[in-house]
Amino acid sequence: MVTVRLFARLREQAGVASEQLPGGGSIGDLYQALRRRHPGLEADQNLIRPARNQNYAGWEDEVADGDEIAFIPPVSGGSGPVALIELSAEVLDARRLEAAVTHPGAGAICTFTGIVRDSARGESVTHLEYEAYAGMAEAKMTELADEMGRRWPAARVAMAHRIGKLDIGEASVVVTVACPHRGEAIEACHWGIDRLKESVPVWKKEFASSGAVWIEGPDARP
Repeated sequence: MVTVRLFARLREQAGVASEQLPGGGSIGDLYQALRRRHPGLEADQNLIRPARNQNYAGWEDEVADGDEIAFIPPVSGGSGPVALIELSAEVLDARRLEAAVTHPGAGAICTFTGIVRDSARGESVTHLEYEAYAGMAEAKMTELADEMGRRWPAARVAMAHRIGKLDIGEASVVVTVACPHRGEAIEACHWGIDRLKESVPVWKKEFASSGAVWIEGPDARP
């Protein structure tokens, strides 16, 4: 069995602070099982951070018997830099990320959106596939957003990356930053996408007219 702990608003919504549920599946699966027991629980997982055995975790992380899983709403005074972090098999909506970072002190929002193009290295590209080390990828994006908050203290940050098959013209990654002024928003967004591409464990497989290759830095490997 798994011990589930709820705090603050989530505890009040469920009417319990702790509950035992069967293990197996992901943390996201566990939360949905909890919502079936307590339909009043928050439906938007973007407003919750899960933790496994007292460490922040990703929604795709696996749950084992004996684990303690906590579902944590935003903490008091914790507006912080991180507004939204996600891996998604669904189409990315940059406007949703911009809405997540918007706040009364934001005078500028800068958004980078990476798009799947139809050619690379002189060949026609039909589509891409992205694979990620879920959990670690989300944790690394959260670390980057926290670092952006230290470098640009007024920044609010949202990052999202697609996984699975992407067709030409679809968004593969979105980084959005809100700051009081445009210069720092642009600088922070530029820094964020560069660091994401360097350090977040997401891999791209490119399907072109001559076959499929994995893109590893500047190299293409079968």
